[in-house]
Amino acid sequence: MLSDKLNPFINRYNELGRLLSSPDITSDIKRMTELSKEQSSLSDIVEKANEYKDVLAQISDAKAMLSDPEMSDMAKEELRELEPRVDELEEEIKLLLLPKDPNDDRNTIIELRAGAGGDEAAIFVGDLFDAYLRYAENRGWKVELMSSSPSESGGYKEVIALIKGEQVYSRLKFEGGTHRVQRVPATESQGRVHTSAITVAVMAEVDDVEVQINENDLKIDVMRSSGCGGQSVNTTDSAVRITHIPTGIVVTNQDQKSQHKNKEKAMKVLKARLYDMQMQELQAKDSQARAMQVGTGDRSGRIRTYNYPQNRISDHRITLTLYRLNEIMTGGLLDEVIDPLIADHQAKIVESAGL
Repeated sequence: MLSDKLNPFINRYNELGRLLSSPDITSDIKRMTELSKEQSSLSDIVEKANEYKDVLAQISDAKAMLSDPEMSDMAKEELRELEPRVDELEEEIKLLLLPKDPNDDRNTIIELRAGAGGDEAAIFVGDLFDAYLRYAENRGWKVELMSSSPSESGGYKEVIALIKGEQVYSRLKFEGGTHRVQRVPATESQGRVHTSAITVAVMAEVDDVEVQINENDLKIDVMRSSGCGGQSVNTTDSAVRITHIPTGIVVTNQDQKSQHKNKEKAMKVLKARLYDMQMQELQAKDSQARAMQVGTGDRSGRIRTYNYPQNRISDHRITLTLYRLNEIMTGGLLDEVIDPLIADHQAKIVESAGL
């Protein structure tokens, strides 16, 4: 019975309340913070659990009144209102009972790279990155550019950004994969539709203690930045390239004038990639999962298609098609694509958990 599954959460929530009022805990700031976070994480499910039990009790009382001629009409009316609420609460509670991704509350590093399609792919990297910037602004997130490699024709060959805010990873993690675009490039004189592809990788930001890196495993090169120059950007050895020898991961950063800042940002990206790799290994999906997310940058293995002539955006994982591409891209309305992905993901977990 669902009520029985809820009791451990209610009991733990009440226990945490008692612990937090204990003098021993109030004098230990670190422990108090940990317990407060745990209690906060349980508050939603306990609130719904208490409402659920209250509704069941009211239904029981109403049914008991059905045998009373003077109260039966009132009891029937109450039951008509209460019984549908039971189903609603059960669905809401099922979602709250789902195991949570430990990375969902983390800030996120997102990498976009041009794949097949040459200049047009690079231009679309810029277009999709702009869409993410608008989406972040709509949700009150902050974006910090980590590294970029502009394309001469516009857009980027590669752009990496750190996005900070509430529940960033929980929403952006569905963006990982190959994105295909179909449109007439600005450079196309014959008006022909071209197909290009870019890749997006999404990684949770990690703390230093979560990823241990041996300095002896790093090969660090410094060089002059390439690009537009100006104000000593490419006149000093400020660019940094870090190679993690055991894995072969290479991270380059040259966006800052300071070599120290470039190294700091490159290390942050390296740690995120190593953490992502560790998580893949723990889930026994290492190379397969990474390939599924990033792909090869060609026109196959796509997760989403952006068809500009038809103003259509399609997500192939859930056969979602919307004819609002321009609004979604220029208005930062990616929730219209992400919300159905989250709902589908939750439904699959509910089914597999037998809830």
